[in-house]
Amino acid sequence: MRSLELGRVLLGLGACVFGAGALGACTTGEGTGEVRSEHLFLRDCHNGPFDLQPDFFATNPFKDTQTIRVQRGDRMEELSDGLSILVTDVAAIRGDDGGEGRLGQDVRIGLPVGVAPPGQVVEYDPDPPPVSMTLYLNDSCHVQNSAIYAIDGTIRFTSLFNGNTRESRAENRLTEAEFTATFADPRELSPGDDHDPALLSVVTGHFRFFFQRGQPAQPFP
Repeated sequence: MRSLELGRVLLGLGACVFGAGALGACTTGEGTGEVRSEHLFLRDCHNGPFDLQPDFFATNPFKDTQTIRVQRGDRMEELSDGLSILVTDVAAIRGDDGGEGRLGQDVRIGLPVGVAPPGQVVEYDPDPPPVSMTLYLNDSCHVQNSAIYAIDGTIRFTSLFNGNTRESRAENRLTEAEFTATFADPRELSPGDDHDPALLSVVTGHFRFFFQRGQPAQPFP
């Protein structure tokens, strides 16, 4: 994938729906959580301490992936501040694939498979990060670029919804995790690992909520 397509691909991570068949699966759940940074930088948008103070939690399962949304307010993402988390290989993390699972262990966070900052060649990664994150400030910052992306970090799930929208057991509907991740706009980073610290934002957080089947978590046209 060409790096020129980076923005379009990453912005797509925040989408709540993957197709017409998934509309009814993107549902809200009551929960608690926080997303904070001692210094968050998003050019022409935010430069200083940050506290999301989320009160809205949603997840959208699709096959063996989930998109988790931790957000302030229940409006559309395009009008809100929040954190979108794409989890791939849910069964492997939960241990539903016959393996030991990775609940209670640090799971790597990074850019999605096939995406690289401008000027860098997309290299094959035999062990790609199972989790990608997008922090969007569409309510606070009314500018064209109002999102940054996790380029490194770890997340530890103590529980993860199994993806079955008809699940009745509470323990399988619970999602709980804590994370520490470094966010940036990859388009501003120089090739290699020697990045300007001023462009990097360390974000920490945790969340806990139960999946609740119901209406879609955001309106659709």
